[in-house]
Amino acid sequence: METTTPTSIAPGIIYALGTIAVWVAFFLILTVANALGAIIAKTPDSDPSRTRIRIATQTVSGILLFLSGVKTTHAFEKEGFKFPLTWFVMPWTAWVATFALIFSIIRLAQALTGITAAEKASAWKSCIIGVIIAAGMVYLYRLDEANKITILSGGIPMSLGKLLFFLALAVLAVQGMALTANSAKARGWGKLVVTQLTLIAGSVIFGIPFVFLLVTSFKEDIDMSSKNGIVWIPKVTDTVQYFNEDPSKKHYEVEFNGRTVEALVMKEVNGQYQMDTFKPMSIRGTTFFVDKDKVKEVPVNARVYTTEFNGKEITGFERENLEDGRKILRIMSPADQKGKEITVLPDKVTPVRHVGLRVQNYPEALDYMPPETYTGLVYLKNTLILVILGVIGTITGSSVVAYGFSRMKFPGREKLFTILLATMMLPGAVTLLPQFLIFRTLGWIDTLYPLWVPAFFGSAFNIFLLRQFFSQIPMELEDAAKIDGCSYFRTFSEIMIPQIKPALAVIAIWTFLGAWNNFMGPLIYINSPENMPLSYALQLFKGDRSNEPGLLMAFTSLTCIPVIALFFAAQKYFIEGVTLSGLGGR
Repeated sequence: METTTPTSIAPGIIYALGTIAVWVAFFLILTVANALGAIIAKTPDSDPSRTRIRIATQTVSGILLFLSGVKTTHAFEKEGFKFPLTWFVMPWTAWVATFALIFSIIRLAQALTGITAAEKASAWKSCIIGVIIAAGMVYLYRLDEANKITILSGGIPMSLGKLLFFLALAVLAVQGMALTANSAKARGWGKLVVTQLTLIAGSVIFGIPFVFLLVTSFKEDIDMSSKNGIVWIPKVTDTVQYFNEDPSKKHYEVEFNGRTVEALVMKEVNGQYQMDTFKPMSIRGTTFFVDKDKVKEVPVNARVYTTEFNGKEITGFERENLEDGRKILRIMSPADQKGKEITVLPDKVTPVRHVGLRVQNYPEALDYMPPETYTGLVYLKNTLILVILGVIGTITGSSVVAYGFSRMKFPGREKLFTILLATMMLPGAVTLLPQFLIFRTLGWIDTLYPLWVPAFFGSAFNIFLLRQFFSQIPMELEDAAKIDGCSYFRTFSEIMIPQIKPALAVIAIWTFLGAWNNFMGPLIYINSPENMPLSYALQLFKGDRSNEPGLLMAFTSLTCIPVIALFFAAQKYFIEGVTLSGLGGR
């Protein structure tokens, strides 16, 4: 959009009127297109002769308005076309006065064209009130000498081809809507097309955050911020592998504490190398000794850059990055310079990049996990324990209690159920400290027990939901089971539970999501890394690597994969969950 510039009052009003004329002209063009669609579709309630007259009138009016608006706003004076825009910058008193005056003019027209005396009287009364309000606002406006009205004028530059394209697209859209509205068969297809387009648009809009997460997890640091906005198509820097000639910078693979690490040789002592670990990142800087025959040299990945050298563009890989920021490049091309080394400043080189995904973000994110977590597998194990036991405990505890409240008769049943529902009114912060004291007394701090054992005692809402389902099951089924000699437990497990499978599936999904994303519970009860679930580990990773968005998004994507898989596997039950949460019936 072209930058708007302040304009004095008289020229600004003229420009504003021209802008309105251009916009009205385009509106009339769309109206003509709609009328033509009605004629083509042979709408039963349309008069062809009157429609043709209206089309001719609107066409002539649109052309005249467009020409006068273009001449006033000088839309074609520059190269291409400038779609005019304007705006008034003024205090609130001037805005109220403007709207009151417009309202008065509308009511005046209604007073002059009204049919009944009552309508005319009401219109005149409203018109007078609008004039009084406008006059009062003008008086308040003039009281403050600092008040002034500024008119901004500008426009959206576009080529004539783009303008005609958008105009043709709008005309075709209006024609399509007109044909669809005037045909019963077309209305069916039109409804289907609109519904599908709406669903696609909604999916795109709500899917943008996830797409951004996924795309960012494959970006390099250079693409995290750009003057052109968000980078949606990531690129990766070209690299080459080479063996470093400098003994102090050679990379070696060696076994350390049962895992393969990459390290540099610090020095040789009594036939052994003292190694300095740099991969994985979780133990970077750890030193250890190893026999010389147990190390294996591996190639180094070096980035490829282009720069100017002797007036020519050369391509080379980074052999060494000096402490002052300069880079030593070994030339790869042109052929007559190949093998030479040059030292350049960092702002004089440009990385050679191609469209691609930096998949190394994922293994590098896992490399930052503490050694005792085995690259995050311990976090996953703890989360699965909490999820599985939480789902089993919630379903078992809630269904047993709900069955007792719905089918068994015992003294005080209704009062106990009322007390159970009353617990839903208690905020979680009220019971937080008492629960912590209980678990501390049991010696369960820094264990997983406080996070899954309470699930076996059920929850008030789930018990209430299942009780409603049990109450809707005909008593005849239970009576028939009793006649056949079934016990309460057998009746519950073989007759009643199969009847409420949809509700149990929904509760299982809710519990899964709650346990998977639970952060507050681990924050309170867990201290050691070997007992942390993924949600807690993600927060710690965010605190440590918040300045590396690629790694953070990669780790976040890994924690989302099971939830996404669950969604696609249980979409039907998610939809049922929306229905059941309202208790609108089965």
